[in-house]
Amino acid sequence: MKKLNTTFYFLCFSTLVTMEAYSQSEPILASSTAVKKPVPTTNGQVIKEDEKKEEEKPTFTLSGSVDTYFHSTFKNTNYYYGDAYASSTSFADQKGFALGMVNLIATYAGEKAGFTADLVFGPRGQAAVFGTASGQAIINQAFVFYKFSDKITFNLGQFNTFVGYEVISPTVNFHYSTSYLFSWGPFNHTGARLDFTGENGIVAKLAVMNPTDIVEFNPVNTYTFGAQVGKVSDKGGIWLSFLYGDQDGTLDKDIAAPLDASAGNLLQGDVTLGYSLTEKFYLGFNASVQSVATGEEVDTNGDIIDTTGDPSSFYGFAVYPKLTLSETFAIGLRAEYFSTTNSHFASPIIGVDANGDGSVMEFTLSGNYKTGGLTFIPEFRIDMTSEDSFVSDSGSASSMLPSINLAAVYKF
Repeated sequence: MKKLNTTFYFLCFSTLVTMEAYSQSEPILASSTAVKKPVPTTNGQVIKEDEKKEEEKPTFTLSGSVDTYFHSTFKNTNYYYGDAYASSTSFADQKGFALGMVNLIATYAGEKAGFTADLVFGPRGQAAVFGTASGQAIINQAFVFYKFSDKITFNLGQFNTFVGYEVISPTVNFHYSTSYLFSWGPFNHTGARLDFTGENGIVAKLAVMNPTDIVEFNPVNTYTFGAQVGKVSDKGGIWLSFLYGDQDGTLDKDIAAPLDASAGNLLQGDVTLGYSLTEKFYLGFNASVQSVATGEEVDTNGDIIDTTGDPSSFYGFAVYPKLTLSETFAIGLRAEYFSTTNSHFASPIIGVDANGDGSVMEFTLSGNYKTGGLTFIPEFRIDMTSEDSFVSDSGSASSMLPSINLAAVYKF
């Protein structure tokens, strides 16, 4: 359940397809749907007309995944999390044997247009699509696309965020548990997005969207702007992403029972990169900073005034080294630092000091054993906070939370 600091969540909820590292396979994106076109053969002859028609025939694909896991924190608990037996991050957070989700992805692609319908069922899916006004929480993505050319694609609807390294689907992430950077940035957007593919591996995106994770419609009448520019090659890629906009609307004294306060604009910048340094060694990296400005409040006279104080923020970075030992087994580490300032989140996610500042380091060591479409992911994780955030199995306050996961993910 991804969480952001915005007072809007009293309306709907309490909690970014993300652009992940290049060497990892990507969930279905409109921009990744290739349209086959007739091309000359090596001797200069053109493909016959009937072969050309076959190449342009629309295609329908159905893919997805099923995941399940075992989780334990060795009887240590988390004082700040809704589920006491997990770190303050998304997914892999239920005690004992637990279910992830069933994911079904249908894509129809014609020569110029098509759609993606991405459905999720189960606890992981519900946590991923927490921002639904109707509460149905099964539509992870639902968008149509139109290709103006081979270089420009227009997308309209609900799609996973392009910000950050990790993603919702467990088939794409190497680690089964997720990072703080992933859990506390956006999951989904609903809006319009242009994808650009340029020369020499240059890619870009421009988007106008509802506030992040408000997916079915826009009840607050403010919008968020998104942008991304990247450079990709056979070895990997680097992407710079940005979000800017008001996430909870503005106050209006003419509306009965207005909100008592409204936050200012959110600004987030994110860098993601991943490169295969050798045939067996891969290195990923993600850094992100998010800031929310002070906004407005209603004073004792019922007038709307500017809120005093300083902006709140989070920032952090994570490194992802991975070593492939054989065709079936790889081992990888996630080392992350994450910090919050000035009580950035509406409810604390970790212990903070008197100024509302706190930080956490987490280290996750995971293995991936693949056989056919099935991947087993054994994982050991430890979270260490600057302030006491946990309770040890003996009942004393602690700044450390160890946990293990054993996950099974089947992709089809």
